Amino acid sequence: MAGQQFQYDDSGNTFFYFLTSFVGLIVIPATYYLWPRDQNAEQLRLKSLRRVHGRCLWYRLRLMKSQQSIVPTLKKAALLFGWAVFLLLAYKVSKLDREYQEYNPYEVLHLEAGASVAEIKKQYRVLSLKHHPDKGGDEAMFMKLAKAYSALTNEEARDNWEKYGNPDGPRVTSFGIALPAWIVDQKNSMLVLLVYGLAFMVILPVVVGTWWYRSIRYSGDQILINTTQLFMHFMYKTPTMNMKRLVMVLTAAFEFDPRSNKEAIIRPTDNIEVPQLIRELGNINVKKKEPPFCYPYSLKARVLLLTHLARMDVSENVEEDQRFVVKKCPALLQEMINVGCQLTMMATSRGGLRAPRLTSIENCMKLSQMVLQGLQEAKSPLLQLPHFEEEHLRYCISKKYKVRTLQDLVSLKDSDRRNMLRFLGEEKYDEVIAVLGSFPCINMETKLQVLDDEDSNKVTAGSIVTVTVTLTRKRMSEMFEKEDAPIPTEETNAEEQGDAKNKTKVWQNKNKGAKKAAKSKKKKLTKKKPVTQQQAKGDKAKHPNGNVAGNDDAAASKVEEDDLSDKGSESDEAEGNKDSPSERDEESDKQSDTEVDEIAGDDEEEWEALQQSIQRRERALLETKSKVTHPVYSLYFPEEKQEWWWLYIADRKEQTLVSMPNHVCTLKDTEEVELKFPAPSKTGNYQYSVILRSDSFMGLDQIKPLKLEVHEAKAMMDNHPQWDIPETEEEEDDQEDSDGIEESEEDEEDND
Repeated sequence: MAGQQFQYDDSGNTFFYFLTSFVGLIVIPATYYLWPRDQNAEQLRLKSLRRVHGRCLWYRLRLMKSQQSIVPTLKKAALLFGWAVFLLLAYKVSKLDREYQEYNPYEVLHLEAGASVAEIKKQYRVLSLKHHPDKGGDEAMFMKLAKAYSALTNEEARDNWEKYGNPDGPRVTSFGIALPAWIVDQKNSMLVLLVYGLAFMVILPVVVGTWWYRSIRYSGDQILINTTQLFMHFMYKTPTMNMKRLVMVLTAAFEFDPRSNKEAIIRPTDNIEVPQLIRELGNINVKKKEPPFCYPYSLKARVLLLTHLARMDVSENVEEDQRFVVKKCPALLQEMINVGCQLTMMATSRGGLRAPRLTSIENCMKLSQMVLQGLQEAKSPLLQLPHFEEEHLRYCISKKYKVRTLQDLVSLKDSDRRNMLRFLGEEKYDEVIAVLGSFPCINMETKLQVLDDEDSNKVTAGSIVTVTVTLTRKRMSEMFEKEDAPIPTEETNAEEQGDAKNKTKVWQNKNKGAKKAAKSKKKKLTKKKPVTQQQAKGDKAKHPNGNVAGNDDAAASKVEEDDLSDKGSESDEAEGNKDSPSERDEESDKQSDTEVDEIAGDDEEEWEALQQSIQRRERALLETKSKVTHPVYSLYFPEEKQEWWWLYIADRKEQTLVSMPNHVCTLKDTEEVELKFPAPSKTGNYQYSVILRSDSFMGLDQIKPLKLEVHEAKAMMDNHPQWDIPETEEEEDDQEDSDGIEESEEDEEDND
């Protein structure tokens, strides 16, 4: 009786199949993901950025890293070794004998299935003469021929082969385990047990445990959970946080503590170099005893960040630690903004909690710009450009040019700009213009809607308002060609400016001229009609008490109005007599038809717009855009940073957030962002601001006013007319039901 048998692979052939498959499953995906990208492409990219970013710190570090790094070479060597092992195993497998090939005696004798006995004998005679050992033939082949001949000529053997696939009858089914037999050999039992115990009881638990304990310490943005809790504590404790306090909280993050982060280093030389830097910086609240601001790691990180903002020269060891601190700051500031938004949402939903002020969140954004550019808050944005120093600013802010911002510099005529920057020289001037031309210039358009309401343009109390902001990025170099065109800048209110009577800037002259032209048009439209000489004399005449005799004018104006009204009524009557009643009815029908068509057309447009917005949302959910936008020009930041933006709506009067900041990380050319917020519960007019802030550049922020007129919400109907069913209809339905029942009963009786 047939059975089953499991056995180890004594020859090791099956193990080679398993090993080849295992190595292939590792090598093929690893090659796809780990093979170093084309170094020539990276070199070409860096070469294309050289003219603009050649002086940036991150650019110089990237060049040094690409020249000194041997990691790509090691990756290539490891992957090539893996492919060599895989190909060697595949070659070994291809040379193995097929031991489990199905036995077919007809194939051995080169006959078709179902051949007659005479054909079998004839073919055997021919092949046996050819392969007989006495005549120099193959002995193994001769034995196969003899076995096949006996299997096909013996009736019992032939029946066994046709039924069971074996001339000897049913046989035991054997399954080979893809492991060599030496693994279960008694001699190697201790070694195999030791390897199994080491792999599954030591290495695997240690790897899983290390990964688990590391993962639970970090948030989704790879920020320590303890750091997030620290930020939440201090932002709740200090809702209004100035820049000095913000720097202290930022540098108290546990990422800078060697006990929480192995990348952070406390050097023996810190006891000498850090106090020296503190003396050069001045007042940085060294004597503050509040933990964790008084801890050595926090004090060191604060000093290094402040020296970076002051652009001070430091030693090599301090510079290495400074780069580590500076690289961590943008991600930590983004986490601080997220914490501020969470506290604001909790305070809005629950009540009774203190929400961070708008100033605190905006200071985080400003500090991100300062860290990227290595500038202090009060410094001029012009210092972001190469070759600009403090002593050069006096040429720009002179009475002749009055250039204080990047927009002012772009708005100047080329001749004036060259004359103002003549201290740079021709080569440096060209570099400054190339860098300035690479800076972004964002055009921001807003559209306010209530998407889920019947009237999308009417904001009712408590409704969800959607502000669609379309951002279009251009380069400053495009503004050089259009010097008369206004450049979008930050629009500040009178409280921030401190002086409502400031002089208009260069790029606002055109707007001023447009306002004057509009005023002149209004004056032309409101000119009086020419008066007669008698009226003029009457105007000059005065009463004894000194008042102008204006009663005659008033009387004359009344007479003229009466005459005009009489004429108008006569003309209306004449027109009414001309048209017959039937014609008037036809005109009214036409007007009503056109009104219906207009309403239908508006509904179709609204429906199409709604469908387009739904499709746009679905595409946004499905597609994943790259966060690689444009490299930021930063002279002192040690890592390549992409150009990102914060977009939000705020009530600057109340110093509160209206919508949470949206971190726009995909603005390459054009981006459409939807900001949603609940409308106020009280009716009235509200003044909000749509604010766009860069996380990398200083002086490129924009503030656009947003006026919101909130109307009273429609009252909810308790009893909708569609549920008011008349009693007559109910009686008719009952009667129909009863009639149907009677008819069914009669049908049943007929069937019986």
